[in-house]
Amino acid sequence: MRTAEITRNTNETRIRVAVNLDGTGKGKLDTGVPFFDHMLDQIVRHGLIDLDIKADGDLHIDDHHTVEDVGITLGQAFAQAIGDKKGIRRYGHAYVPLDESLSRVVVDFSGRPGLFYHVPYVRARIGNFDVDLAREFFQGLVNHAGITLHIDNLRGENAHHQCETVFKACGRALRMALEADDRSAGVIPSTKGVL
Repeated sequence: MRTAEITRNTNETRIRVAVNLDGTGKGKLDTGVPFFDHMLDQIVRHGLIDLDIKADGDLHIDDHHTVEDVGITLGQAFAQAIGDKKGIRRYGHAYVPLDESLSRVVVDFSGRPGLFYHVPYVRARIGNFDVDLAREFFQGLVNHAGITLHIDNLRGENAHHQCETVFKACGRALRMALEADDRSAGVIPSTKGVL
């Protein structure tokens, strides 16, 4: 089982993340930011990744530190759980619609962090959630998981739908990239021999 548990404590946040990359889509999510929990649940359900996240952050200031630090901690958990990456597909992609919105996410477990994020939100907030924080989450994730992630919202007229299609597509792309490739069992999917 590819699992990990990471704890990250700072002056701003206290976060514990447990991940099972070979899960069944079970989530226990308590970040104190309800819309963010809803988005993380999209990764859980569509990626079939089990996640247990507990975050206590300085929400009296704003949600920024909590959302960013969850991304950092989840990225660390991914990096630990995936191990040497032998036998994985490495690449994953997904297009996901939700009514008028359509997003595409492409991921590479390359060992090289890079985020290419193009989401032209139609408004700045979804309820109380600042849409800029979605990018902060993904930046923390890619930096600490060592992945390249391309996120493009291709169309959308509803900010909730735009954000939700991004997280759903991310879950689907992660699922594809992390799946075992029977044809390359025990092989690192790189000409370098290391990722």
